[in-house]
Amino acid sequence: MREILLNNLHDAAQLEKLYRSNSSTFKETFLLLYPEIKDEKLAQYWNARLAYDKSEISWGKKSDWIFVIVASLLAGLIAKTPAFFNIKPEFFYTRNIGFIVFPALASYFIWKRNIQTPRILFTAAAFIIAAVYMNLLPDLPNNDTIILACLHLPFLLWALLGINFVGLDLRNDESRLDFLRFNGDFLILSGILVIVGGLFTAIVIGLFKAIGIKIEDFYFDYLAVFAGAALPIMSTFITQSNPSLVNKVSPVIAKICSPIVLIMLLVYLGAVLFSDKDPYNDRNFLLVFNLLLLGVMAIILFSLAETSKDYGNPWSLIVLFALSVVTMVVNGIAFTAILFRISEWGITPNRLAILGANFLMLANLVLIAYRLFNRVIKKDEKSSAENAIANFLPIYILWAMLVVFVFPLLFNFR
Repeated sequence: MREILLNNLHDAAQLEKLYRSNSSTFKETFLLLYPEIKDEKLAQYWNARLAYDKSEISWGKKSDWIFVIVASLLAGLIAKTPAFFNIKPEFFYTRNIGFIVFPALASYFIWKRNIQTPRILFTAAAFIIAAVYMNLLPDLPNNDTIILACLHLPFLLWALLGINFVGLDLRNDESRLDFLRFNGDFLILSGILVIVGGLFTAIVIGLFKAIGIKIEDFYFDYLAVFAGAALPIMSTFITQSNPSLVNKVSPVIAKICSPIVLIMLLVYLGAVLFSDKDPYNDRNFLLVFNLLLLGVMAIILFSLAETSKDYGNPWSLIVLFALSVVTMVVNGIAFTAILFRISEWGITPNRLAILGANFLMLANLVLIAYRLFNRVIKKDEKSSAENAIANFLPIYILWAMLVVFVFPLLFNFR
């Protein structure tokens, strides 16, 4: 978005079009950029327009609330499908949990970004094909390829959400980073709403229990289901209507988490050296190792997306560089452990899926660490570590597509 703003700084019509397509990202990027362009007349006008600080929280228009209510009800009805049609909950939720959340969120951004008809049709077709495919897979609860498909499908649906989030800037790296930042803000606000919902639930159940009425079954079967389905939609609506509400919290959390996770990783690696567990011979330990790696990788990506807005503080970049290097060590151990297990006991769907994911994360970490090294040590202002994230997102998506659609056929549902 930054480059697009600079390129259209003298085009009033294009600036208005960009603002209408993604107002929250436009506002955030413009206000960060304004000190560099404050001498431009058009920039001064937009600053006066965007920097106007309303004391109250924006609750949107009537049309916004109609959309939120309808989308929440539809998501809740999808979540209640097993009860309506006598479908095994285990079968339904493992394959369709993503369809409760992502179609509604994608629809929100299609509506707000004024997405063109071809992309709307593509998004709808992709959701329908994915839903039909997943529900036509054999009912084999312990089948590795089907379990892998169920685990990777939400990532593909998340990618469909991202395609509609970026609007006009599908190939723009900054737009992809804006999507990652949105996810950070979304998770923070969703966590707050979950805490509030938990407290509300405890109070309501306690009050009714005090007068001898048990409402637990009704509450959790209906109210909690519909509230849970509505929560992602509400979080998205609030973050997009009030971009300044949580976007100042996300960078703080990123800066706090990064050094804490770095210290934790160093201590953990030291403890592994003195333990009798190793990922080469202990399958469960390797699984925990990979879950740790996945979590740390997510923190790095989120932290880089947030830190990219503030390059004035080199400390954050140094911490992220150190964290990237340590995570590369963890990834290298996991990668060699998978190779060892394949050489000893052969290829299985799980081993191949983990091998591919580890390889992609290792390659991404190497590129991120290299860019951070150039930025921190060589003071190369053009070295952009966050672009290494944006460029790698399509590769992760392609790998997830292979696991979901190719692995079951490749391994004959083994």
